Amino acid sequence: MSQREWIEKDFYKELGVSSNASTDEIKKAYRKLARDLHPDANPGDTKAEERFKTVSEAHAVLSDPAKRKEYDETRRLFAGGGYGRGGFTPGAGGGFSQEFNLGDIFGGTAGAGDGGLGDLFGGLFNRGGGARTTSRPRRGSDVETETTLGFREAAQGATVPLRMTSPSPCTTCHGSGAKPGTSPRICPICNGTGVVSRNQGAFGFSEPCDECRGTGSIIDDPCVDCRGSGIQNRTRTITVRIPPGVADGQRIRLAGQGEAGLRGAPSGDLYVTVHVSQDKVFGRNGDDLTLVLPVSYSELVLGTTVSVPTLSGRVGVKVPAGTADGRTLRVRGRGVPKRGGGAGDLLVTVKVAVPQKLDDAATEALRAYQEAEQASGFDPRAGWAGA
Repeated sequence: MSQREWIEKDFYKELGVSSNASTDEIKKAYRKLARDLHPDANPGDTKAEERFKTVSEAHAVLSDPAKRKEYDETRRLFAGGGYGRGGFTPGAGGGFSQEFNLGDIFGGTAGAGDGGLGDLFGGLFNRGGGARTTSRPRRGSDVETETTLGFREAAQGATVPLRMTSPSPCTTCHGSGAKPGTSPRICPICNGTGVVSRNQGAFGFSEPCDECRGTGSIIDDPCVDCRGSGIQNRTRTITVRIPPGVADGQRIRLAGQGEAGLRGAPSGDLYVTVHVSQDKVFGRNGDDLTLVLPVSYSELVLGTTVSVPTLSGRVGVKVPAGTADGRTLRVRGRGVPKRGGGAGDLLVTVKVAVPQKLDDAATEALRAYQEAEQASGFDPRAGWAGA
């Protein structure tokens, strides 16, 4: 793809979002499109597959804050400088009065350290701006997937298999694109740079070499399985180690497990979003575990020791005499494991369980206690609401 086509491509339109969309909006739009267009959901549909690649490319740029900033700045610059669908117009914007080589802008010829737009496009599209820079095959796109863990699995860590279909290095040629026993050769047209200069009237443009399609190399004997691309759509199972303490919605990055790069280029990364299901007993507050402990009124008044569950067995929790209903007791080091070592605490909140029905003996004993309580002068509403 030429530099002009890169500039004219509207990644926001591909994802169906506005240019001021938030990162979450971009992610949400991509996930919906990726689910609808994924090759697994559209077997044999080449249009859906191409669209899937396009939205993945758009997401790879717009989801990265640095790349998105460079992309936006570059588009604003060319939109305000007379660059339209017909190319640069002499006198428009900057008023060019002499032969102009677009490669000079992309190569950053203003001087060492000045950067130039080549730096922007080098970061965005993984290729050098000047014709003297050796072209490298494009890095594979990042891939996103999701998994759901039980509460205790997420707290303690787990190893989960993820089955996914995505472009992967060809197992026959190991990603080179060449037939086993052969190797790609340097393109004689661009001398391995992947870029050639073309003149169009008064202007010169640097564009990817047509002979090697911008890769800098030619494959005379393509691999029969991947047809020279070095990539195959392959269903694979990846074993992912989820670290202890992962929170709901957290993303895990697996370097090099994303979409394969073209002809042996580095693979993209795989991002796994972890969803955590709720637990019947435990809750979570940061690195602390929480639970509600049912107790009787007499246990709060007289005090007791109660066995409660933790992530690793049970532990006795002492309830001091005279403990108020709703008080939270802390058991140190029995919470969620921390990244830097150690663990949070277990927070136990006591709550009185009121019996729905008492037998005659219990009722009589409770009434006797009530009379003794009143005789002692205890008033639970003393000082309450102005009383």
